[in-house]
Amino acid sequence: MGLLPELHYPSVPELIAVARALARERPSLCALRQVGVSRAGRPLHLLSVGHARRAVLVVAGAHANEPTGGSTLLALAERVLHERELRSGTAWHFLLCADPDGASLHVTPTPRSLLDYHLGFYRPAGPEQPEWSPSVLPPDRLPPETRALTGVIDEVRPYLQVTLHGTDLGGSWVQLTRDVPGLAEPFAKSAAELHIPVETGASDAAGWPASGPGVRVMPGPDSGVAYPSMPDDARHSTWYHAHRYGGLTAVVEVPMWASDLVDDPAPHPAPAAAMRRLAHRLQRDALQVDQVLAEALPRLDGTGGPLLRAARWALELIPGLAADWIDTPPVDTTMAYVGSVDAFGRRLPLRAAAMLLRVLRAADDRAAPGLERLVVAWCDAFAKRFRARWVPLEHQVEHQSRTVLAAALHARDRST
Repeated sequence: MGLLPELHYPSVPELIAVARALARERPSLCALRQVGVSRAGRPLHLLSVGHARRAVLVVAGAHANEPTGGSTLLALAERVLHERELRSGTAWHFLLCADPDGASLHVTPTPRSLLDYHLGFYRPAGPEQPEWSPSVLPPDRLPPETRALTGVIDEVRPYLQVTLHGTDLGGSWVQLTRDVPGLAEPFAKSAAELHIPVETGASDAAGWPASGPGVRVMPGPDSGVAYPSMPDDARHSTWYHAHRYGGLTAVVEVPMWASDLVDDPAPHPAPAAAMRRLAHRLQRDALQVDQVLAEALPRLDGTGGPLLRAARWALELIPGLAADWIDTPPVDTTMAYVGSVDAFGRRLPLRAAAMLLRVLRAADDRAAPGLERLVVAWCDAFAKRFRARWVPLEHQVEHQSRTVLAAALHARDRST
């Protein structure tokens, strides 16, 4: 034990260095190898522990702005290496970072505030996200990161794939491509012990069946979707690739800042009216960012790269999403769900503004100071509205790790 660095959000080079150290410590059990390259030529590494045919695959770094997964992956890898019972009949495979290009653009020191977090923010446009790209691109245009991930799944054929995700502000929840009976209880117990709220009405899983509080099972391909305008559909993501081999995927979400407003199962007194208000605010906020972009764009002269692409992609989602909220009856009428939608509606234009701000600052553009004031104000309002409280990183990692291990245990029982 003791090979892990002091707990923080590790960079990709740090992930690789620790994985190499683990492989050197127990070469008979542990191996590190390259399984692909990114669009920019960065290597993708897989750390494998154990030699059994039955396998669990853990994926970190699918979203650059969700850095907890890297810390969790290292903690899990060391624990599996040193606890024999976790390797009994099961090999563990850890994809260190599914999107190293994205990770190079999101600045992830331990943030002191939501503003610190957003000043270094980056999340790629949907077609550039390795897990989501199959839902928005044809097979012959998938990025190499996606092909590397599906290649690993084809090779190890996991009975369980776990992908480590997170949210900036909210609660913890789990998304499953198939139900895992028994998972909800240890998940809820862990969250309670670590004072992390369970996001019982997560907008990401709107309308999905609940296996337990905060544990949602993705609907089948013939069912409808809560937000028809959204181009990405979880049912066409890499999460379903494990089904080819009888496996399933668990997406484990954990917050950086917690809010008890997403953990209230009480009925909302007027959910449809609340959704309309949130939609109108979303449209208003997006318009402010659109105006800055339109005014500055001629001066940028083609600069901005992935940050600008991502900001524009986020803004393009907003008109359709706002219309969904206005025109479609709410799929959930709880306080928790409306709170989650409220957070989502603040998040989208804020992220677009934050990424555009990075572009404008790099270009020393005159619009940067005004946009910075907007980002500051929105971060402050977001934190105050949701009474945000920082979740210690060790609690983020512990809760995510416990949930992964519980999912592996209960999914193994299901697969035998």
